[in-house]
Amino acid sequence: MKKIYSVIFILLAFLLSVGCLNGFYSALAQEQKDVFTTESKSAYLMDYETKTVIYSKNELVHLPIASMCKIMTLLLTFEALDNNEISLSDNIVVSKNASSMGGSQVFLEENGEYKVGELVKSIVVASANDACVAIAEKLCGSQTEFVDQMNLRAKELQMNNTVFVNCTGLPQAGQYSCAKDVSTMFNELLKHQDYYKFSKIWTDIVCHPKDRKTEISNTNKLIRFYKGCDSGKTGYTSEAGHCLVASAVRDNMRLVSVVINAPNSKARFKDVSSMFNFGFENYTNKIILSNDKELNIKVNVKGGKKNTLSVIPEKPLYVFCKKNQKRNVELNFEPINSLCAPVKVGDIVGQITAYENGIEIEKVNILANETILEKTYFDILKDIAKDWSVA
Repeated sequence: MKKIYSVIFILLAFLLSVGCLNGFYSALAQEQKDVFTTESKSAYLMDYETKTVIYSKNELVHLPIASMCKIMTLLLTFEALDNNEISLSDNIVVSKNASSMGGSQVFLEENGEYKVGELVKSIVVASANDACVAIAEKLCGSQTEFVDQMNLRAKELQMNNTVFVNCTGLPQAGQYSCAKDVSTMFNELLKHQDYYKFSKIWTDIVCHPKDRKTEISNTNKLIRFYKGCDSGKTGYTSEAGHCLVASAVRDNMRLVSVVINAPNSKARFKDVSSMFNFGFENYTNKIILSNDKELNIKVNVKGGKKNTLSVIPEKPLYVFCKKNQKRNVELNFEPINSLCAPVKVGDIVGQITAYENGIEIEKVNILANETILEKTYFDILKDIAKDWSVA
């Protein structure tokens, strides 16, 4: 039987009302509808770590999202980079099709050779349609095939209210999404640390063949004007209106905010900033387990040069709550049954499950924080010798 260890953490100063945690979280969004408004047709504010919805307005309504479609284009690109299918230093020869894209662009040259990193920068910073198509053709051979992959990835992420028809967000019949789905794919993009190397850029230059250069500036003005904002994607067409998804982080809390169909550009930045302000002023995200701090738990190891193993969480464990609120969280640690050497640093050796009022709220893998080698024949002899008594 697996041994279970329990630790109780009490945070701040407010007791949850009786009822299940899911009901508490869903009530948050409903509560905010009564005290908070936005000009945009659809809006969504959530905590990144716990996925708790803080504010929502028409979050499932099907709407065109313009260039926010590029979030999925970027997600597939960064996943390809992680899988070593391409690298930022690879060269792409731009097709006539890609170079002829209208709308926002960086004026790529037909048959011009560009680094993948330059094209990614052009998409993230300048929302370049030509760069999107160039990368789509590189990864899948054609934009049509790439769009198929976009829709497949959307299904995997359970984005049930989204259909992509192109990789740019240019107006085309049958393409739509919703605020909730935009937050879902943006959350996934935020997992890729290399993305932030581009998303934080305010102004830069795109270098073309023959030393031609295009100056670019970030379409997400909050990067410069909102404290803590480090990422986002704008969008605009006459059909979609002014759109924006952005993320900002302060202390231990990262928020993601989405607006669709704001009446003007100023309104979209105001709505997102107002939602951020509301979230940071009223909520907090407490770390109850840190992934850079060894746990005060030892795991037994059979057949190793050491009998016990130090461990560390795979990722931080957060508890989201209102400020001045108390949360009663119980952590149950369940080690792997009959863990045997050898064990390497980073091996999964157990799991911690967090409960509140008997409701499971999170699970975190527990990893080995040291390597323990298997006992050798001579180690066994030494152990036997230790037990010998001298007459």
